[in-house]
Amino acid sequence: MKNKLILCLVVSALQVPLLWAQKEITLEDIWTKGTFSARGVAGFNSLIDGRFYCNLDEKQNLLRFEFATGKLVDTLVSNKDIKQANGGEALDMHNYSWSEDESRLLIATQTEAIFRHSSQSLFYVYELASKKLVQPVKEKIRYATLAPDNSKMAYVKNNDLYYYDFRTQNEIRVTKDGKENAVINGATDWVYEEEFAIWQGFSWSPNSDKIAFYRFDESRVPEFEMTLYGSLYPKQNKFKYPKAGEVNSLVNIFVYDTKSELIAEMQTGTETDIYLPRMQWTKNNDVLCIQRLNRLQNKLELLMANAKTGSSKVIYKEENKFYIDITNNLKFLNEGKTFLFTSERDGYNHIYLYDLKGKLQRQLTKGNFDVDDIYGVDEKNKKIYYSTSEVNAAERYVYVMGLNGKEKQKLTDGNGWHAATFNSDFSYFLHIYSSINTPPIYSLRNAAGKLVRVLEENKALQAKLQEYNLPEVKFATIKNELGEEMNMYSVLPAQLDTVKKHAVLMYVYGGPGSQTVMNKWTGANYFWYQLLAQKGYVVVSIDGRGTGFKGEKFKKCTYLNLGKYEIEDQIFAAKTLAKLPYVDASRMGIWGWSFGGYMAGLGISKGNDVFKAAISVAPVTNWRYYDNIYTERFMRTPQENGKNYDDNSPMNHVEKINGNYLLIHGTADDNVHFQNAVEMVDMMIKKGVDFDSEFYPNKNHGIGGSKVRLHLYKRMTNFLLEKL
Repeated sequence: MKNKLILCLVVSALQVPLLWAQKEITLEDIWTKGTFSARGVAGFNSLIDGRFYCNLDEKQNLLRFEFATGKLVDTLVSNKDIKQANGGEALDMHNYSWSEDESRLLIATQTEAIFRHSSQSLFYVYELASKKLVQPVKEKIRYATLAPDNSKMAYVKNNDLYYYDFRTQNEIRVTKDGKENAVINGATDWVYEEEFAIWQGFSWSPNSDKIAFYRFDESRVPEFEMTLYGSLYPKQNKFKYPKAGEVNSLVNIFVYDTKSELIAEMQTGTETDIYLPRMQWTKNNDVLCIQRLNRLQNKLELLMANAKTGSSKVIYKEENKFYIDITNNLKFLNEGKTFLFTSERDGYNHIYLYDLKGKLQRQLTKGNFDVDDIYGVDEKNKKIYYSTSEVNAAERYVYVMGLNGKEKQKLTDGNGWHAATFNSDFSYFLHIYSSINTPPIYSLRNAAGKLVRVLEENKALQAKLQEYNLPEVKFATIKNELGEEMNMYSVLPAQLDTVKKHAVLMYVYGGPGSQTVMNKWTGANYFWYQLLAQKGYVVVSIDGRGTGFKGEKFKKCTYLNLGKYEIEDQIFAAKTLAKLPYVDASRMGIWGWSFGGYMAGLGISKGNDVFKAAISVAPVTNWRYYDNIYTERFMRTPQENGKNYDDNSPMNHVEKINGNYLLIHGTADDNVHFQNAVEMVDMMIKKGVDFDSEFYPNKNHGIGGSKVRLHLYKRMTNFLLEKL
């Protein structure tokens, strides 16, 4: 009983009233009725002058408001004018973006998803002054982007890069070799989209006369095939997917000059088995910055490339004995002399300032905490705005600091999760605050963090929560076998009986750099856990080794052994929880999705003496089946590290399963392929292991849709009620 966690939870349990009337939560409340839906503040878009912002009303009129007062100033674009300009037909305005000078709107409609982020749409351009609406391209295209001077619009069509010249009203085809599952120009392949979070593969230069673009030759990449059901003869969806150890696309970066019509290839070195995860223009119209990463992902370089000749030079180099994460934190300052970049080079993720030759000017943030996000730089006042885990790894706060590394201030208070979106001149920011027990509160604050006004408090939802008398989710820490503290939250039944023994369900994700223990509003799963607590369950989640925002050592200690230490921490924590007087050690379960599903599979096998039941949703069952960028970052290739691939595969431990296992997967999962579930099931059959399973036809990794989610959570709930 010396463990701080046990003492904390016993005290919490004793403080819970034994007679507490509760209104019962239903799965329909969570997934189909919208009983607990939180309201947000949509379309809060700052205009370039910093004084005003715009927002769509219910009739899709684009209105202008004043930041200082919140008063409506005027209507920028009326739906009536759009409809009239479109020949009397209404146009969905929800997906719009401004031109750089805010004289035009680019409107995307009838959008079709391709993969997780990629899509294609019909695009329209509306000119505010003339109230003229044009559709430059009459078919669906990808990533339409206006040039900074509004003279042109670039886009991808049929894997080729094009641009439309508004002055001549001509379409210009930049590339001509685009071909499905072979060559992509101006967009990225599946694995770059999923793992580097980059899908638009082109960018206008500052002066609007050049387009930098990616070319992917994926012809040698192995092809993956998924069956799509719903017709007499099911269709086959084929796409390039490089699994661990397999061949990647050959990637090149080019710059097209719209004046000379010449294309220059940027020199990125003789080694082609590399990654080019980012490219961006500097403030110099003739200089493109390219990030080059080796295949092992432990050496990152910044190349400055001459957009006219293609010649390049390395100005920054970083090496790591584990791996380097790619972020969007490279920011070139408008003064054209320096840039900001984040790095874990001192053991934590911090912000550094460099000159354009790569010489370090100063380290801006320091300490045993990680910087999470850079919101932006107010160059006029020489200030940088950012968020960190400095107060608590499970929380975030908004900070401001001078570019000289001094005068640091915390702009937000209150235990929980703080996020910010700044206006164009950094005079105001939209502040979003929540905690795990508090729905989001949206407010407007000035640059000093002072409240200007509250925009949305979710009072209706807070009042609704009072009807249910839900107990607060509690935070604590628990030690692993090495004595390292791990963050944890727990959901306890309101009428917890410290004499009665309760079943425990552990929720896990556990992937590198991830977090589940966050003091922020989580929505649907929060209410599912409260539903289970109403039925007498204790629900806990623990961030063990490998998770993020506790420094590089804690995060990267799982290198080359993905899954090994993570599941050891969950098993040890479960054994610690089993010592609590109100926990039934014979009724402990574990569940997770994706990486968490992988962990649940290891839990029910390697942890067969602890876990009675497990649910794996869309799990990886062997890292050999997953994509190479993600997997090799943490495991290297199967050719180099095959033993650890196999030792940490749930498939190779199925004979140890003696509890109850439910395996769930979508058949059209382009990310973690249905193959993972099929191979796991095949192995369990061969080993004579009993199991339960559920599959969702034509559903991807998210298994989306309110009715589908209702079915999924009914299935999981009934399984837990029966097996635990």
